[in-house]
Amino acid sequence: MLKCRDVSELVTDYTEGTLPPGRRLAVRLHLMFCSMCRNYLDQMNKTRALLTGRPLSPPSDTELDHLLARPPAE
Repeated sequence: MLKCRDVSELVTDYTEGTLPPGRRLAVRLHLMFCSMCRNYLDQMNKTRALLTGRPLSPPSDTELDHLLARPPAE
């Protein structure tokens, strides 16, 4: 099974669909079990959307409440 470091190195190829089928399946399997890598993938997708000019959907009320509940970054 892949480690988080492996997934972080493969995430661009994964989102672009350029990974070989076996490697793509391994990334998907890792993502099923790793919430940190799912969050990382989500962040990468949002970043890509911003950089390509695609509109982002506004956060849901639940997401907004979660973001506002976080302590400020130092």
